[in-house]
Amino acid sequence: MQRSSAVAFSLIELLVTIAIIATLAALILPALGRAKESGRATVCRSNLHQIGLALQIYVGENKNLMPTMYDQSTGTNFPTNLSTIDIVLSNQLGSLLVLYCPSDNARIFQQTGSSYSWNLLVNGQDADHLRIMANAYPPTRIPLVFDKQSFHAVLGSNAVNYLYADGHTKNFWVLGTKK
Repeated sequence: MQRSSAVAFSLIELLVTIAIIATLAALILPALGRAKESGRATVCRSNLHQIGLALQIYVGENKNLMPTMYDQSTGTNFPTNLSTIDIVLSNQLGSLLVLYCPSDNARIFQQTGSSYSWNLLVNGQDADHLRIMANAYPPTRIPLVFDKQSFHAVLGSNAVNYLYADGHTKNFWVLGTKK
């Protein structure tokens, strides 16, 4: 007569296995969160690029002049008669969802119509000769549109995306940055 040998785990072996899996999960989850946020930050930069194209179309249709826009704040004292980015560029954007950053967990888009701020220092200026406070800068150094808040702080403290006058986008991870 043959005996069938049953294979079984002891309680200690099972607990050790669960502890090892939990430790590995604890190590992997923050990295997955950063990777997920990195993807959302990429979508935000892509949105900024689309806004840059809409600005180029606007400038082409308006005698090479930058639009005059104001940034709507989340407060209740905002005058409703001022032109905001969602109103001024609505025809050029195609979809107003371009103004939504997926990392906007504070629901700024729903409150103000845009997750992005406009640099009002360039309002109405000739697009080829932009000046900031009477000083001329190259287009590579003049930000036009940027995140309203540090939506991507998981990637580094005060992480903000910018669209510059020459059309390039860049993100800044200020102090204590993570790459």
